[in-house]
Amino acid sequence: MQTQSNVLTEDSQIKYQFKMVEWTELMPEEDLDAILNPPSYITDVEDGSIEDQIESQLQNKKKRFKDDRYQRALTSTKVIPEMNNKPIRIAGYVVPLAFNEAQRVTHFFLVPYYGACIHVPPPPPNQIIYVEAKQGFKLVDLYDAFWVSGWLQTSLIENDTATAAYRMQMQSIQLYSE
Repeated sequence: MQTQSNVLTEDSQIKYQFKMVEWTELMPEEDLDAILNPPSYITDVEDGSIEDQIESQLQNKKKRFKDDRYQRALTSTKVIPEMNNKPIRIAGYVVPLAFNEAQRVTHFFLVPYYGACIHVPPPPPNQIIYVEAKQGFKLVDLYDAFWVSGWLQTSLIENDTATAAYRMQMQSIQLYSE
């Protein structure tokens, strides 16, 4: 369900309409379909079996990658072009990347679930948003989910932690509540 909400901007106190979006709206249909319908080699693996071991998965991944739409979707940088320069509001978790002198988070990845980018592997790049927060904010707990509002851009950002297919100039951030 999509709704509209008024959110105060971080710096100018001007109200904008930010459209609430779901993470799946940032993925092209073919990527979403591939992830929602994984191949049998994913769903048929028994917990604790040799195929369930990370080393085995990495070796097999190299062999399958080129012809496997599921594996391609897990690393996809394909975006929804219509999302470029859109004011959105989205719920997610913060992976801090940079802090200011006051120890406020100024740059972070916004991800759809807790632990993304901290544990391997990260979500697909089209499920990661690189966020710039001019004035920063105090992050108390990594377990907290947030509503983040700002202007979304389709822009590829790569660093040692992950690759993001979207970027946002944050206008506001609030603890998540439904």
